[in-house]
Amino acid sequence: MRPKELVEKWVEAFNTADAESIAEFYAEDAINHQVAESPVEGKAAIKEMFRREFVQADMICIVENIFEDGEWAILEWKDPLGLRGCGFFHVKEDKIIFQRGYWDKLSFLRMHNLPMPTE
Repeated sequence: MRPKELVEKWVEAFNTADAESIAEFYAEDAINHQVAESPVEGKAAIKEMFRREFVQADMICIVENIFEDGEWAILEWKDPLGLRGCGFFHVKEDKIIFQRGYWDKLSFLRMHNLPMPTE
């Protein structure tokens, strides 16, 4: 599967808020590093991260663009509340091995009435 197709399916799974389904897109030793967070390493830890996040807030990913370059797919997205972001997905053998995401954490926390970081 091409990286772009995999990311399209990843978005579909993300929008169901099902951590089990979304975890299946990741390699066992994958790394998910969101700009405002520490890297999360391993498929099981990534699944747990999504499980926690889906409980905290209703999140919907609306695709604006998906670009592809070799083993990489780049997702530009927005959500219904106006938040925007970008994700970079390195895909090998039909699995995400590395994901890097950029988005405004403080705006996200405010929009969902979540506590602000204390650090």
